[in-house]
Amino acid sequence: MAYITNADIEARLGAAVYVQLTDDDGDGEADAAVVDEIRLAAEGEVNSYLAQRYAAPIDVVAFPELSALLKSVTLDVAEFRCRVRRPPVAEDARRLYDSARAWLADVAAGAVQLPSVSAVAAATHRGVAAATTGRARLLTDGELDAV
Repeated sequence: MAYITNADIEARLGAAVYVQLTDDDGDGEADAAVVDEIRLAAEGEVNSYLAQRYAAPIDVVAFPELSALLKSVTLDVAEFRCRVRRPPVAEDARRLYDSARAWLADVAAGAVQLPSVSAVAAATHRGVAAATTGRARLLTDGELDAV
């Protein structure tokens, strides 16, 4: 499920800047493969944070109230990824990217919840979990230090 399209990136940057940042072969047109790579990387970055709490990618058809939010955050990431290809990166783009990453980190940590009408499916995996079995400890850490 895509949060943004290549056309969304072009609309965000403006046609001239879009071509300037993504025309690697010098033909005066944006290279679709370059834009695809940027878009997919931005969506992957967003999903890497969301997947800490939610089943990602989020289905924006099932949760239309999240569509604009995820589009905005993903565009912030994509714009930064476009601009970093041709330094220097504008301070506004860097600030938007940093804000997007901070928000995504808060979502991943559970400090912020996705604002949806119905519950978004939780992630089914949270990494490796450890459990101990056996008898209770004979000595505490403090008792071990005293020995």
